[in-house]
Amino acid sequence: MTQAEQLDQGLAAMGVNLPAEAKEKLLAYVALLYKWNKTFSLTAMREQEKAVSHHLLDSLAILPYVPTGSLLDVGSGGGMPGIPLAIVRPELKVTLIDSNSKKTAFLQQAAIELGLKNVSVHSGRVEQYQPAVGFAAITSRAFSELSDFVTLSHHLLAADGVWLAMKGVWPHDEIARLPADVQVEAVHALAVPGVDGERHLVVLKKAGAEETTES
Repeated sequence: MTQAEQLDQGLAAMGVNLPAEAKEKLLAYVALLYKWNKTFSLTAMREQEKAVSHHLLDSLAILPYVPTGSLLDVGSGGGMPGIPLAIVRPELKVTLIDSNSKKTAFLQQAAIELGLKNVSVHSGRVEQYQPAVGFAAITSRAFSELSDFVTLSHHLLAADGVWLAMKGVWPHDEIARLPADVQVEAVHALAVPGVDGERHLVVLKKAGAEETTES
């Protein structure tokens, strides 16, 4: 099965309908990722035949929970989930941040080559990043433990914003160690076509933020 066929089948299973241009950009992104990976170690997964399921579909599985406005992808690495989300949501303003300058060089080049005008890249540590306005959503994929993730990026989240932490198994222990000023809004089990292991999305808000339900 070709990558294009894998992508079509996976998107159909997830109920995601995309224009041809977006699909082409997603596949072009994967090709670019593996071209640069030979030199820069952008992803630990060497099997390119798994790229559609484990990179593209896995990133897009959180699509229903991404709010409008702006999104910060912390520890973006090779650009996941930020770049796939930026491709399918061109109205979403996506900022990719990573402390590794080689990785941010790739991210910058990918944004240019893919024509992603809604993507900006910042090289540096997240705790030192000081943008003028907070983000509607902050996401990460295997960046760190939940408590570190929310503590380091707390100043970057808008008052009514959400953290979208992508995890494997349900992180009970990590949730128990969250700081008191952060609360869990929901934990969603994600079904990712072609990915056998468990995948969960932990949605977090600042304590006292509106529309947060008590558990």
